Amino acid sequence: MMQRLILHWLRRPCKVDILRRTLISNASNRETLTIEETTEKLKLLVGERTRCGSSTADSLFAPVATSQDDIPPRTMAHSFRKVVIPLGTNPMVKEKYINPLVGIRFGRILEDLDMFAVAICYVHSHDPVHRDMNSPLNIVTALVDRIVLSEQPILPDRDIRMQGKVTWAGKTSMEVTMKLDQEIDQSWKHLLEAKFVMVARNAATKSVAVINKLIPEGPEEEALFKLGEETKAQRMLESQKTLLKTPPDENERLLIHDLFLETLDPKASTFKVRVKPERSVWMEDTIVKKLVICFPEERNLYNKIFGGFLMRKAFELAFVNACFHCKGIAKVLVVDNIAFKKSVEIGSFLFLSSQVVYTLGNHMMVKVHAEVVNPKDDSRETTNDLYFLFAGQTTEVPRVIPKSYAESMLYLDGKRHFDFVKENCSQGSNVNGQFPQV
Repeated sequence: MMQRLILHWLRRPCKVDILRRTLISNASNRETLTIEETTEKLKLLVGERTRCGSSTADSLFAPVATSQDDIPPRTMAHSFRKVVIPLGTNPMVKEKYINPLVGIRFGRILEDLDMFAVAICYVHSHDPVHRDMNSPLNIVTALVDRIVLSEQPILPDRDIRMQGKVTWAGKTSMEVTMKLDQEIDQSWKHLLEAKFVMVARNAATKSVAVINKLIPEGPEEEALFKLGEETKAQRMLESQKTLLKTPPDENERLLIHDLFLETLDPKASTFKVRVKPERSVWMEDTIVKKLVICFPEERNLYNKIFGGFLMRKAFELAFVNACFHCKGIAKVLVVDNIAFKKSVEIGSFLFLSSQVVYTLGNHMMVKVHAEVVNPKDDSRETTNDLYFLFAGQTTEVPRVIPKSYAESMLYLDGKRHFDFVKENCSQGSNVNGQFPQV
């Protein structure tokens, strides 16, 4: 009897429950939250997770669904949310986002996008029957499919409006599409569009967990859903064509051979003497590295290191590298294909290595490889591969030239990413036009 009374008392509506419901209530029926308020309410919805992944009050977990037929389907409107980054109305927030060049810290935007994507997915999958109980799911970022910035620079003194919703859902994963804009000259200017792929896991067992089906409504939503299906199929196809599994095609082999011939000394008549072509650098000379100690303050909702923090650190290193290469201030155009291969534990030594892997004109594709280093035996395990497309302020940056076969594969990999971005992200973006502030 006493146990029932305690559970009844714990489950009765209180201020915490009201705050939790603010996040999951329909966006049209409430005031727009700031990103910080959204983060705090997300913590209340998820509950406190210990290091082993359970909650301090397991009895407050909602039950885990075993089949999609057991949970109600959702519409895109159900998960649609707006939040604001109050750069113009809150001076303390502005101080956190501004950079020394009086521009925006784009790494902070990456952190907010990651947190916002998680919040949207929890709204999509939250059980209204057990709405006063903590979610039984861990929703994590599996992939940042792509972030494309517009020609409009992000200003550091105007509020940023974030909008997002689930635009595709499978059995255990979701695609979240987010758009950012700012009110400039009394009109909203588009800043960027981002697509994240999120995965749901059972908080207790760490196994995959089913999520609600998504039912598109109308031609526009059906097109978005179809695009999500096509993108998933394309990712699976590209994973089979990676240079780690298949050799370069004929055109790529000819390209590498031509680059090699370009580095031979015509006076030496040997393959052993290598020279740099004019206005070029050896790829091996573009490496910039950094070691990060992962402290508890950077943990996420599940006591792992926050994915947004990893992206920010990687971006900042890539930005520095791009600036070194172009001998000026580089500007980010596209964040392309960030794969989260392994979670990072608190206390880990995270080793980040950036390299300019492809250049064309004033564009630079920078790859950042992230790995956890074990200091006891110097063993390493890859956690992330991240790609960033930058542009220099001049009309041309030095070309990068590979020396070894391994560098040639990095070069081709960078070219593949660049060509895909060029083909799919140019319309309405700054890939061929003006560039936003970093």
